[in-house]
Order: sequence, then structure tokens, then C-alpha cells
Amino acid sequence: MKSLFIITGASKGIGRALVDQLSENTEHQIIGISRSSIYEEKSNIQHLSLDLGDFDAIINSLSQIFPEGNFERIVLINNAGWIGQIDYFGKIDAKSIQKIHNINTIAPALLMNGFVRKYRDTKNSERTVINISSGAAKKGIDGWSGYSSSKAALNMMTEAAQEEANKSNSKIKFFALSPGVVDTKMQEDIRSAPEDGFSLLGKFKGLKADNALSSPEEAAEKIIFLIENRDQFEGVLQDVREF
Repeated sequence: MKSLFIITGASKGIGRALVDQLSENTEHQIIGISRSSIYEEKSNIQHLSLDLGDFDAIINSLSQIFPEGNFERIVLINNAGWIGQIDYFGKIDAKSIQKIHNINTIAPALLMNGFVRKYRDTKNSERTVINISSGAAKKGIDGWSGYSSSKAALNMMTEAAQEEANKSNSKIKFFALSPGVVDTKMQEDIRSAPEDGFSLLGKFKGLKADNALSSPEEAAEKIIFLIENRDQFEGVLQDVREF
């Protein structure tokens, strides 16, 4: 199946694992979005250097992010995310508050809007949007006010987008997917949080010490499984630990 995959946060962690696995199929065209380069590019990988915290840069890049083409399947994976400054209110830098919502909420919203605008009438193509969420979206975790709230907003946006797709009969499928606890740079940032700004610090250090983290490759495999079997999944909110 000739497919277009648009993946944010494509140079590291889950995003890089997705690019690695999907690019093995030469029928897959991949647009990888990240600030840093995607190592050695293949002929079916196009890297787009973009800071997802920059509103104007995203708007000015939409034509590159969503190209024309005769694709049987088009998939947007909003994978990029940031844990932000882990600390209690009163200690958080104001710019950090703005940045985490720019990256985790506003950037995916802009890309969802651009995706629907570009491809809503491309009804001969299977179209899917997967927003990488978190179990933290359902919990008010101390020290994670920005991360939890930005992911909760992402979940709600995804549910609203699916309602709109149903009512307009666009046949686009939207998912907000929790990938589990994955061994990425984000986990390193979590383990470096201040002890007095995050009560679950010991738990997350223990997950690493006990080798209880899943790998980015395992998470990517689950995401690809969801894409390839999307019509078997009911409901917008999904968790890889349940399939």
C-alpha cells in the first residue's frame, strides 16, 4: 500500500523507532519532523527541520508537512512531546509553562487542523491521526501540572476531532494513544527532577533500575499495529498495554 507517514519528534525515541521500522517498506514515504536531523536519510525519508514550539514556523511549513500525492494511506503521528519543568507551582519558570503547552497541545492542534484541511476530501485514501498521549492525562500528578494538563487537552481535542469526523462523514480516524513507560530521553529528564518537586521520583528511578521500561522499538511496533488494524479498535483513547 502506497503510504505517507508524517511523524513529529522523528529523530529520537519512539519517533526514530517509527521511522526505522516504517522506512523498511519502500512503498512508505516518510516526512520526519524534528529540530535535529534524522541520522542517515533513506530515499523514502524526507527530514523537515522544525521547532514545534514555534507557532509561526509551523504555520509557514504546512505546505511541506502535508504534500500533494496519490497515496492509498495517509497517517499523521503527533509523537513529539516534552515533560517540561518538573516542579511545584510557585517554582516554575513562566516560559516553561508557555513552552510545554505550545509543544504538547498547540502544535498537535495546528497539525490536526492542517491535516483535515488538506486531506478531508481525499476519500480514496485511508486517513488516520494518532496523537501520542499519556496515562498522566488522567491524573493530577504533583510536579507534572504542565505535562498532565497538556496531555489531557490533547485527549479532549482528539475526541472532539473524531466527533467532527463522524458528523461530517469524512472517514478520518483519530486516536490518542498512551505508549506506556518507554525508555527515552523523557525518562532521563523525569529521573533528574528535584526530590521536593516530584513525589514519584523514587518510583521512576526504580522502573529504570528494575529494567521495567519498554523500549522505543516495542512502542513503535504497537503503534504500527494500531495503524494497520485501525478499524478493529473502538474508541479514541487507547493504551498499548491493552493490546
